[in-house]
Amino acid sequence: MRKLLIAGIGLAMIAAVPGAAQVGNDTAALAAQKAALDKFAWMDGTWRGPAVTKFPSGEHRVTQTERIGPMLGGTVRVVEGRGFNADGSIGFNAFAVISYDAAKQAYDFRSYAQGRMGDFMIRPTADGYVWEIPAGPMTIRYTATLKDKVWTEIGERIAPGQAPVKFFEMHLTRVGDSDWPNGGAMTPK
Repeated sequence: MRKLLIAGIGLAMIAAVPGAAQVGNDTAALAAQKAALDKFAWMDGTWRGPAVTKFPSGEHRVTQTERIGPMLGGTVRVVEGRGFNADGSIGFNAFAVISYDAAKQAYDFRSYAQGRMGDFMIRPTADGYVWEIPAGPMTIRYTATLKDKVWTEIGERIAPGQAPVKFFEMHLTRVGDSDWPNGGAMTPK
């Protein structure tokens, strides 16, 4: 019985450590995260434009919309993308969180789309970003640029020893500001 009691106390102490660690803010990490995520601030707002995906059976065209905004004091960015078919139905819907790990000095792109999810590499560039999905021996690479107020993004399949094959392209223009995701947040009363 005494061994069980000692084990229980030990487990309680271990369980309390993560909770105690959450009491104060790591101001240096928060500042580093915000500075890192500011590189994606150009994306904030609402966007709309044509997108096309090439399949073996042919092309699928949609009107793509994106809404992006900061959360947690600007230390993460949330992204929702919707692709509307010609009849107005939603043919594509995705949600993602872009974050930065100050300790690892690395960005993360956590994506949820079409019943799939994953953590992927993303990195800002001088005029946009690149994010990649490992796909066996291949890599799926998305490259985004902002030029003349147009957000262009292409998707390419990259196989070893072969030229990249473009299968996706979108051209979005900024529609306006958005208070999403912070608008309508709960208050204490």
